[in-house]
Amino acid sequence: MHITLVDDSLPFDASTSASQPLGGAEKSFAALPGALVRRGHTVRVFNRCHWGLESEGARWETLDSATRFSPTDVLIAFRKPALLEFVRQAQRRVLWTTAPVRTLEKKSTQALLEAHRPALVFTSESQRQAWRGNPTLPVMVLPPAVNEAYRKERASDRVQTPRAIVTTNPTHGLAEVLNVWIGQVLPQVPEAELHIYSIGLHQALRGEAASPDLLALAGRIAQLPTVSVLYPRGDDAMAEAYRQAWVHLYPSHDDDQTAFTLLESQATGLAAVVGARGAGLSRIENGRTGYAVPDWEAFGNVTAMMLGNEAIVREIGLEAKARAKGWSWDAAAAALESLLS
Repeated sequence: MHITLVDDSLPFDASTSASQPLGGAEKSFAALPGALVRRGHTVRVFNRCHWGLESEGARWETLDSATRFSPTDVLIAFRKPALLEFVRQAQRRVLWTTAPVRTLEKKSTQALLEAHRPALVFTSESQRQAWRGNPTLPVMVLPPAVNEAYRKERASDRVQTPRAIVTTNPTHGLAEVLNVWIGQVLPQVPEAELHIYSIGLHQALRGEAASPDLLALAGRIAQLPTVSVLYPRGDDAMAEAYRQAWVHLYPSHDDDQTAFTLLESQATGLAAVVGARGAGLSRIENGRTGYAVPDWEAFGNVTAMMLGNEAIVREIGLEAKARAKGWSWDAAAAALESLLS
């Protein structure tokens, strides 16, 4: 089968996430082509890469490449419904979306869905459950998958000092995390430390331009000696950061329909405390690989309990790693293939 994938967002290619931070959506888009090639398909990728290249058997090309006009068996448009028209001759079309499904309710998007009748590929079960659109369109949820850096068979490198890690958008609950950290966690585990990975906060603390919300958060964090803000890194380095931590604090948000970093941390064997909303709920097995909590008081109590008990953290981490063992892109590609056959 000849498969064409197209994305119109950031400049990246299949190797970018190995050396620098990249969003989970972009990493997913970069990982799928190679997995499809391994299943015997011919794959072309069009995006904002700086030049054409071949990676894992897939051909990556710039958006303005003349070969975009070549016909294809399947066109996979990533995130932007308008990309369903990127290739004129396609036997089948797929819209792979990571956004809240309400973004598909626009009249212009509805017209595109009606005109091309694509299969819809969602990233989480919460997306599929929220979908109330055309019931005749084929729908699937792509199985969880993470890059190999997170799935390596390696023992935990957990540091001696209890360490929590946060990776989500700072405006999606970080202020509340800081509240429970100060008010509930530190009184019970005073030696605990909190590591926050955020490009925006890192820039704000360095005096670079930032939104008022980020500046306010940065000002609070600067007064907290147990809290550090770090610049996100490539896959190998982030996998190591997860292996060193005790717990992943994931406050969750209704608009977070992917929880990509939670998938990655679970695959390394890191326990989690997750807010009971958005995609985070489907990324853990409650009570076994982490805890989904109903409110901020519970969030703080469970966090303190886990940071004060390494045995529990170790047991939950082993369960998380075992559950994530099959989260390969090869498995995800096989599931997608079943939708296309």
